[in-house]
Amino acid sequence: MDLERTMAAKIMELHKYFPCVLVTGARQVGKSTLLRSLLPEGMRYVSLDDELMLARAKEDPVEFLEEQGYPLCIDEVQYEPRLLRAIKRKVDETGAPGQYWLTGSQRFHLMQGASESLAGRVGIVELYSLSQSEAAGKGSGAEPFDPSLIKTRLAAPVCDINELYKRIWLGGYPRLFKYAGTSHEDYFSAYMSTYIARDVRSLLQVGDTSAFFRFMQSVAARTGQQLVYADLAKDADVSPNTVKKWLSVLETSGIVDILQPYYVNTSKRLTKSPKLYFTDTGFCSWLGGWSSPAVLQQGAMAGAMLETWVYGQLRRSFCNRGIRARLSYYRNSNGAEVDFVLEKDGMLFPMEVKRSSSPRLSALSGAATIPLAPGVQLQPGVLLCTVQELLPLGKGAYAYPISMI
Repeated sequence: MDLERTMAAKIMELHKYFPCVLVTGARQVGKSTLLRSLLPEGMRYVSLDDELMLARAKEDPVEFLEEQGYPLCIDEVQYEPRLLRAIKRKVDETGAPGQYWLTGSQRFHLMQGASESLAGRVGIVELYSLSQSEAAGKGSGAEPFDPSLIKTRLAAPVCDINELYKRIWLGGYPRLFKYAGTSHEDYFSAYMSTYIARDVRSLLQVGDTSAFFRFMQSVAARTGQQLVYADLAKDADVSPNTVKKWLSVLETSGIVDILQPYYVNTSKRLTKSPKLYFTDTGFCSWLGGWSSPAVLQQGAMAGAMLETWVYGQLRRSFCNRGIRARLSYYRNSNGAEVDFVLEKDGMLFPMEVKRSSSPRLSALSGAATIPLAPGVQLQPGVLLCTVQELLPLGKGAYAYPISMI
């Protein structure tokens, strides 16, 4: 099964204008597969997962580039960060676009290194596991979710709630779709072992891997909730400072996202605590111990997992087109809240997630309390729920099927 990735178009666009293209993202989301499928004629591919290649790159990064020539695609470049400085020297010789493609599974460290060594020379994109459009084989036509255009969006097939929770439980790692018979348990057990062996141990020293696993289970149980370090520390029986270090590893390696709260300087009553989301609901489901879609759907975390899924689909719809989404969430000291707030072109779009097929306008009532910066206009809200079609709720607001995002 060949899977179309929405990001392919953005990568080829960056290739035309930048000497380097860097694709970051968690392990096994399809970075290598995507770039190898797009390699321009004459571009070589090497992977630093290969111990011999890595040893040569570490021995002399400059000589390594000379040996390989260019154009060149280097996979897992985070294993030898000094290559970024060596690449800078090479691209500065001509400044021509399309010289190097790079991938890495430690996104923030790589982005920092790239911004320092390759500023103005590199186009950076972040790849997530499959969106539901990509999983359905329609990745090339997917567009960013724009609440102002929902009435004109092309209708996508709508699924019922049982199918929706199957999608949530399965997640989006490409191998689970390419090899549909792969056991959910076997895949994520192996994924976890690889993740700890390669990413976790390369980023920090973890003596007790069982404690780190308990920590990840605790994070999975709190997806979609405000981040409270003390609670995570208590679950894993480690210190809050350790939790902060470990959480930074999860974020750096693309396992979780931290969603910042909506904030206006003139308001002192807004929450300042971020929210925590797993980037792939399949991995989160496995860590949470939900053995089937039905168990997940009927459990106490059904609502939080639905919200996590929606966050992931919204995020993917922008990132896959190389667009930075100005997403946040809103909550004030009186308990009024909105799950997601999208800022775009001086407009603020409130979006609420509900596991309901009987939507009401009152579900969006928290939006009326959002303070606005000068020049910003509050737009009618969107209720993302389990309806089967686009439904007007009044006052310009709509209920929108989650499976159409």
